[in-house]
Amino acid sequence: MSESKGRVALGMSGGVDSSASAAVLLSEGWGVVGVTCVFQDDERSEAAVRDARAVCERLHIPHVVRDSTTTFEQCVVAPFVEGYACGITPSPCVGCNASCKIPELIAVADEHGCDRVATGHYARIAQHAESGRYMVRTALDDAKDQSYMLSLLSQEQLSRLLLPLGGVTKLAVRTMAEDLCLPVAHKPESQDICFVQGDYANFLGARGVEGEPGSIVDTTGREVGRHRGLHRYTIGQRKGLGIGGAPEPYFVVAKDMERNQLVVGFKDEAFVRSVQTGGMNWQAISGIEEPLPCMCKLRYRSVPCACTLFPASDDTVHVRLETPQPITAPGQYAVFYAGTTVLGGGVIMAVERG
Repeated sequence: MSESKGRVALGMSGGVDSSASAAVLLSEGWGVVGVTCVFQDDERSEAAVRDARAVCERLHIPHVVRDSTTTFEQCVVAPFVEGYACGITPSPCVGCNASCKIPELIAVADEHGCDRVATGHYARIAQHAESGRYMVRTALDDAKDQSYMLSLLSQEQLSRLLLPLGGVTKLAVRTMAEDLCLPVAHKPESQDICFVQGDYANFLGARGVEGEPGSIVDTTGREVGRHRGLHRYTIGQRKGLGIGGAPEPYFVVAKDMERNQLVVGFKDEAFVRSVQTGGMNWQAISGIEEPLPCMCKLRYRSVPCACTLFPASDDTVHVRLETPQPITAPGQYAVFYAGTTVLGGGVIMAVERG
């Protein structure tokens, strides 16, 4: 194995993407150290360690296991629980990459003499020729693009990050894993929040989040039903509201924490025309001082929509959407693009329906 390019610590979850990433890096001449960060003490974590170790043995690379349970609890799980208790709908996976996964991987890299770190995300890293700023760009495979998930990474983190799968398709990754006889070649993907198994309301209840039942009201304030605790509902939710007799389905459009009311509206009332974002992390640019037209994604899998950004403060941006979009919840993330390049992203603090 050649180490002409140096050493890289690769995050390995035991899945096919990170496993194929190891093979790509080896073929490019990197000395690879496989790293499995254990975020929870459960059977799924044990299986991830076993699968990652088996792949490392197959590829003849070292495997390191890091106990990251404390960091994960503090940086990901606790904010998730606190967010729901306050009435927002957190998106833990976006924040996890910047606050937990990449920092933990960098820590292992430093301990093992690795200059760079890598993950199996489908996205690309670029550096601006003039400003020198690092940025995330979308993946070649649009269907698998994960640039949204990496929008909070800092310049320092991006400067050390390699993304071996940014220029390949998922089909190519599966084929590669099969050709190399990797033991995880046909392992299915995980789609759920990794630390919640089953009903997330039960998870929150076990953590002490037990909301009181209250009224479900329409946008005029008329009571149309009863809810079982606001933490059990998500902005934009249509099913499971238990409201009958309406001419068309209701959607959750707001939570009134002060009155303990769940606000619902019909489909034409479940759109937003602007959002306020805070905690902005800029990548391709250092910030904005005047209105900036660009594209915006309000959800991981949503289609980018045209918008204009207006500076509000150092880390706050007002986002005017050119056309109304399906309603999203405070606590989710808005990520801004110029073509295939991530300009930056921030957490949605407030929405304006319309």
